[in-house]
Amino acid sequence: GLPAGVPGTDFTEVPHTNVRKVIASRLLESKTTVPHYYLSVDLTIDRLMELRETLNNKAAKDKEGKPAYKLSVNDFIIKACALSLKEHPEVNSSWMDTFIRRYNYVDVSVAVATENGLITPIVADADLKGLTTISHEVKQLAAKARDGKLLPHEFQGGTFSVSNLGMMGVTGFSAIINPPQSCILAVGATEQRVVPSADGKFGVSNVVRMTLSCDHRTVDGAVGAQFLQSLRKYIEDPTSMLL
Repeated sequence: GLPAGVPGTDFTEVPHTNVRKVIASRLLESKTTVPHYYLSVDLTIDRLMELRETLNNKAAKDKEGKPAYKLSVNDFIIKACALSLKEHPEVNSSWMDTFIRRYNYVDVSVAVATENGLITPIVADADLKGLTTISHEVKQLAAKARDGKLLPHEFQGGTFSVSNLGMMGVTGFSAIINPPQSCILAVGATEQRVVPSADGKFGVSNVVRMTLSCDHRTVDGAVGAQFLQSLRKYIEDPTSMLL
């Protein structure tokens, strides 16, 4: 067999890439200078999954049978966040030296894992865009991110972030805020749970844990909680997003 590693001498040193250096400095700055706190909610996505299936079945198909669009649960979450941010402008803000800057536009950064590290391409004006537009943009931006072809304006800025590790089976997590943004939403995996139904019997529901990390300088606990109440409204009654 292979020789065992020699303690103290057997290792590989990977030089820092520029991307890694930037990630390290920004996350260290965030975790050491931004007073984070965390709010978690479990949201039922049964109706969202039904609506997603209905809308995906309506997609026109080309000659090869490829649908014009395929909405993901994350596309709905991005749209729900954008609409909730319009209702709670305090969350769509940045702490500055002598003032809090509240943005009048909603640009949602979407965390994408690449071989070089984490990058957060932006869906600009997400509150004004339909689900199919958001879906197309996220796919295009994620592909460009993985190929290292994002332009600076496509990943610099953003007023709020969404990070989803659900596809990797993570139940829930607390993300580090992406400064100078005030909040980031961490999305876990869809889990089936037995829940009591209205008639006193039990049913199975699809539930997702979402955790909002907030900068307490700009977003007080009650404000973060109200944002999550709006998010729940849109996620659990997703037709309200289409109106």
